[in-house]
Amino acid sequence: MTSPALSKTRLIERVKMKASRFFGSWGVFFKGFIKHPVMVGSIIPSSSRTVNKMLAPVDWDNTMLFVEYGPGIGTFCQPVLDRMRSDAQLIVIDLNPDFVDYLRKTFHDSRFAAVHGSAADVNQIIRDFGYPKADYILSGLPFSTLPDNLGPKIAAETAKALRPGGAFLVYQFRARARDFMAPYFKKIDHGFEFWNILPCHLFWGWKD
Repeated sequence: MTSPALSKTRLIERVKMKASRFFGSWGVFFKGFIKHPVMVGSIIPSSSRTVNKMLAPVDWDNTMLFVEYGPGIGTFCQPVLDRMRSDAQLIVIDLNPDFVDYLRKTFHDSRFAAVHGSAADVNQIIRDFGYPKADYILSGLPFSTLPDNLGPKIAAETAKALRPGGAFLVYQFRARARDFMAPYFKKIDHGFEFWNILPCHLFWGWKD
């Protein structure tokens, strides 16, 4: 006889599978949010206006390595690839294996690599790919809700990973994200995008 707890678990799994098939990439994103809500900044991917505004300050001609934390279903990935040089590299890092698997199946560009890992290990990850530093690092991770003092650690490791003149690009629903960046970036530009669900703050922390 099947226990009520087991039946409930199976029902939840069936609902998740049906949602993924029905909604496609949105289903994958929703499933990722349900499994790891504190690691996903939003239940809805960023708007195209947010993407364009966030990427506008990037010097693409001089970008060899672009890194993204928490890419989700890759809302930023194709826009970054479209702007990058033909000999540049995009590395995305995510703790959610469902997102990583989806991204690897979706993006077949030779400049693209999806890594299952933690943003806190960014320095080791970029060394593994043969790069000394990154030019730009993008993050939509919800710093204020990350567990185990992970937010400050990621900010510190990001500052180490960037080359002089590079930047940490952060989009968040809360302005408090600046507090995590401030100890490591003297110059932080701030923007805001209303046409996003939810409206979000944009930050560009520049490495001296």
